[in-house]
Amino acid sequence: MKACIILGIVIGLISFPSYVSASPFGQGVFGADVPFGSATSISINLSGDVPIALTPSGGNFSGSGSHVVTVTSTDVVGYYLYAHTTNGTSMTNGAASIPASSNTSAGSLAVGSWGYNTTGSTTNFLGMPSTSVVVKDATGPYKNGDPTTVTYGALTGATQESGTYNVAVTYTAVAKNQ
Repeated sequence: MKACIILGIVIGLISFPSYVSASPFGQGVFGADVPFGSATSISINLSGDVPIALTPSGGNFSGSGSHVVTVTSTDVVGYYLYAHTTNGTSMTNGAASIPASSNTSAGSLAVGSWGYNTTGSTTNFLGMPSTSVVVKDATGPYKNGDPTTVTYGALTGATQESGTYNVAVTYTAVAKNQ
């Protein structure tokens, strides 16, 4: 049996400290505690990379790890949090790789794949695409921050080459202005 594989999710982020126009009169959240007449702001913060230590599970190796993505926004309508991989969807270790799951809805990982979820599950995952996918649709202002826990998991066979595997994931937060 091969040695335990250490996986890592290398996290990138795009923070758009952009300023968007206010919502039209009569729309948005009445009484929201945001500065009146000022431009909307949005920012994103990560708690760090995600190490995943795989341990024996039957004849395979499995593991999961998570981190927190916090979006701070004064947009009274809300925001979208997107994620996608950059430079391919496989975790790589030299020539060895573990492809992203083909799951389009949360489910068990196939042997030799990795995935993510925002439910905290350690058994049900989605595949991470190379094009942006909405991982959270939040309504309302979050001037003190809105944390989202993203959990990553992997399942490999006993013959998977040991080592440290990495994949880059980019998060993007976009205000929902109307």
